[in-house]
Amino acid sequence: MKSAFRWPIRRLLIAGSLAAATSLATPALAAKDVVLAVASTFTTLDPYDANDTLSMAVAKSFYQGLFGFDKDMNLVNVLAESHEPSADGLSYTIRLKSGIKFHDGTDFDANAVKINFDRVIDPDNKLKRYALFNRIARIEVIDPRTVKFTLREPFSPFINVLAHPSGVIISPAALRKYGKDIAFNPVGTGPFVFQEWKQTDYLKVKKFDGYWKPGLPKVDTLTWKPVSDNNTRATVMQTGEAQFAYPLPFEQAEQLKRNDKVEVIAGSSIVQRWLSMNTQQKPFNDVKVRQAVNYAINKEAVAKVAFAGYAVPAEGPVPPGVEFAQSFGVWPYDPAKARQLLAEAGYPNGFETTLWSAYNHSTAQKVIEVAQQQLAQVGIKAQIQALEAGQRVERVESWQDPKTAPVRMYYIGWSSSTGESDWALRPLLASEAWPPGLLNTAYYKNALVDDNIAKALNTTDKVEKEKLYKAAQQQIWDDAPWVFLVTEKMLYARARNVSGIYVMPDASYEYSEIDIK
Repeated sequence: MKSAFRWPIRRLLIAGSLAAATSLATPALAAKDVVLAVASTFTTLDPYDANDTLSMAVAKSFYQGLFGFDKDMNLVNVLAESHEPSADGLSYTIRLKSGIKFHDGTDFDANAVKINFDRVIDPDNKLKRYALFNRIARIEVIDPRTVKFTLREPFSPFINVLAHPSGVIISPAALRKYGKDIAFNPVGTGPFVFQEWKQTDYLKVKKFDGYWKPGLPKVDTLTWKPVSDNNTRATVMQTGEAQFAYPLPFEQAEQLKRNDKVEVIAGSSIVQRWLSMNTQQKPFNDVKVRQAVNYAINKEAVAKVAFAGYAVPAEGPVPPGVEFAQSFGVWPYDPAKARQLLAEAGYPNGFETTLWSAYNHSTAQKVIEVAQQQLAQVGIKAQIQALEAGQRVERVESWQDPKTAPVRMYYIGWSSSTGESDWALRPLLASEAWPPGLLNTAYYKNALVDDNIAKALNTTDKVEKEKLYKAAQQQIWDDAPWVFLVTEKMLYARARNVSGIYVMPDASYEYSEIDIK
């Protein structure tokens, strides 16, 4: 079926040959329609089965969870009114807001909460977010407005996990009606109702007249448009064909700033970037080598060259803005120290290695090129390659045997969408997180780190948690399984007549109060 609309030919010519790579079809504008240009297509409209931040961000159009985060990643109640943990940390009783209805007219209640979380913790359903919620042992309906979660073991960041953007409440009637096809037929309590999804062209949602927050939403429709090419995404902001775009190519920020109809925003971020080193393979099994690589790479230069200054050097394994993050200062750039440590480790003339990137966009290419040049100055010859998605999955994420894992140095990033240090450390640096389970691509293992992460999960004492997470992060910093590179900024653009939308520090979006004048 053909799309009912096309971008104006004159404006497509402005985008030039880049437009050939991206479908730019759009519907006729409604009275208040906002067009949002995003970086890729959406994998699914079922947040419980999504691994990508974008699919979960788009799902906020029609779905809400019990808890969420504000623009500064502070925990807030959404569908929940309050929560109370038990003294032993094994159960949480949650009181729900009343008078809320799903888009299909059915009531939001405790039974709906139970049905949704029963679904995700059932391993037979094979939902991608099973690992995030599988500490839940059972869910009980106390009364229509009260639900009780019982955990398999104490897990102190549990409410933060419920606030993760995947933890939404789907209409039980819709789950019964659509089954697995709920991924294409979302029905929630959010401000917008699903209208249409042309998977390569656009996703359109319309105002939910029965939304439970008075006065919202303020616009009639939102049109989400995948625009995969960075330059084209910037162009449609220049021409006014989109009113919001993220991410922006860093190198085009200054040009966009000269457009008086566009506001360019560099928001705070908890997206950390690093190079992992395979600690189970020579030469990176030697801590002196790993420390030498950290001294060899100038993080300020990476921020300036690859990110056009829209990044700051990392000061620890966990970025500022994540609860319990610790700062140790920027790892110094000192090539002489790097050469000294390499000599002490038995590599006075350096060595050869590979450096892969998990991404193949222009910024990632620049990062690994800068790293390659600086490593060469201390005698480390790195062959670089930016992996395609399929290569990344095959060579890194799905590799079964750690002893034969081909990954050596690897450029990647992460944001802790729970806002807490557990999800910034455990999936990336705990020994239980080696691929193919999670993303400890350094194959790092330290008993003290594992023990402190586990103990931090079992206590609700914030002072004790701070102490445990600080010790874990200090050990990781000293062991240097990563080259700690940068925390990037959230660079995005919105039309000056648009308000109420921003990119959150974890690269998700908040737009429940979006408006256009």
